[in-house]
Amino acid sequence: MIIAERKPVNEIVAMVRDAERILVLGCRGCVSVCSAGGEREVELLSSLIRLGKKQAGQQAQVKGATLVRQCDKEYVDEIDQWQGEYDAIVSMACGVGVNFIANLRPADKVYPAVNTSFFGGSALQGEWSEQCAGCGDCVLHLTGGLCPVARCAKSLLNGPCGGSVDGRCEIHREIPCIWQAIHDRLSRFEQQAELDRVAPIRDWRPAGHGGPRKAVRNDLTV
Repeated sequence: MIIAERKPVNEIVAMVRDAERILVLGCRGCVSVCSAGGEREVELLSSLIRLGKKQAGQQAQVKGATLVRQCDKEYVDEIDQWQGEYDAIVSMACGVGVNFIANLRPADKVYPAVNTSFFGGSALQGEWSEQCAGCGDCVLHLTGGLCPVARCAKSLLNGPCGGSVDGRCEIHREIPCIWQAIHDRLSRFEQQAELDRVAPIRDWRPAGHGGPRKAVRNDLTV
């Protein structure tokens, strides 16, 4: 799941300072689950934008709506029903949704309402932890299903650093050393031999970061 949190309201209001008709667009996907961009959050942000614009001496018509997903053309096409009713779209989806709408609607001004944090999961209600970095070359079959790229503070691939003490990370003692957890898990399943492997220098090209990906259709790119 992609985890995000809403930007400060004054930052969002500053983005749309020149807009008089604003569409606040939520997403029922990941940001809804982590309470950053679902229907309730759309309603609240719409009210806050109206208030912020009023305090700035500006008038604004703010409409709130929520799509099933903002990363799927089928659902993004629903925006067409409001065409001509807005000067700017404030997307409460993750960065993927913002990019997707901007690609598909090149004539529309699209602004992000949330900061996308990481790929994570929830073990406790309301608490999220990073589990995956989306690196494009998964090594979990070698590390007992635990990701050193995302969960090691230094993304080390050949065991813990010299600062790891008593199974805790040197960056912050409250953070468990993921390599200690990997060692313990592989030992539990008698797969310690995996720890003897020396990972080669990492090729980060599969991670993409702006490069072409096979799943991207040309008609969805700018």
